[in-house]
Amino acid sequence: MSAAPHEVTSTTATGASEQHGGAAFTTTHWSVVLEAQGESPAAREALEKLCRTYWRPIFAFLRRQGIGPTEAEDITQGFFTELLERQSLSAVRKEKGRLRSFLLGGLKYFLANEGRRAKAIKRGKGQQLIPLEELRADEGFEMEPSDPVTAEMIYERRWALTVLERVLSRLKDEYHAAGNAALFGSLKQLLPDEPGSPSQAEIAAHLGINENAVRQAFYRFRQRYQSLLREEIANTVATPGDVEDELRHLISVLEA
Repeated sequence: MSAAPHEVTSTTATGASEQHGGAAFTTTHWSVVLEAQGESPAAREALEKLCRTYWRPIFAFLRRQGIGPTEAEDITQGFFTELLERQSLSAVRKEKGRLRSFLLGGLKYFLANEGRRAKAIKRGKGQQLIPLEELRADEGFEMEPSDPVTAEMIYERRWALTVLERVLSRLKDEYHAAGNAALFGSLKQLLPDEPGSPSQAEIAAHLGINENAVRQAFYRFRQRYQSLLREEIANTVATPGDVEDELRHLISVLEA
């Protein structure tokens, strides 16, 4: 589901920051949360959307901490329930910068506060903020020995993979909406640098078009992929200048 690390390329701040600068950037989800004054329905909606999107790193972290699947589900639900039920967003705005860092720091504080944790877990049970059926269907979260250091590494990698999965899902929706589902399925195979991936000539033969057309289509596909990647990262950082730093961090996590 994810691109090979070398496909996730960084650009100079001039290119990316201009694309996400000014008024346009302030409409991204994390910026809406950070810049909200008082009780903002838009900010709460943006925060809830981010929670729904980026719960997997939290669950992966808890499992690596040695917490069983059922309790990890309850803690995940409870943590996000408490986050969204706070009386104000001031605590969120104090933690500027990156959603990734905010969520991990908030989770550690949540786990350390046993009383509030227990109460929030109780409230979280039965609520469907996070799609638990996806948790249960995910075979990648087997029980492993507790390891706080490795848990943070797993959190970071799951965050990076979630970003790439989101990007690919958005790109898939665009191609399907344009009636190009078959083209998407073929071009997607060119993203990973793995043995067994079809050549552009093989894809051309399969689609019944010439190889140059495939080459041009894949160029546009990759350009759009990278554009959506920057948009997705922009949704999780506070300023346009943070996009490139976070993109470099994502690359380093994938290459580790």
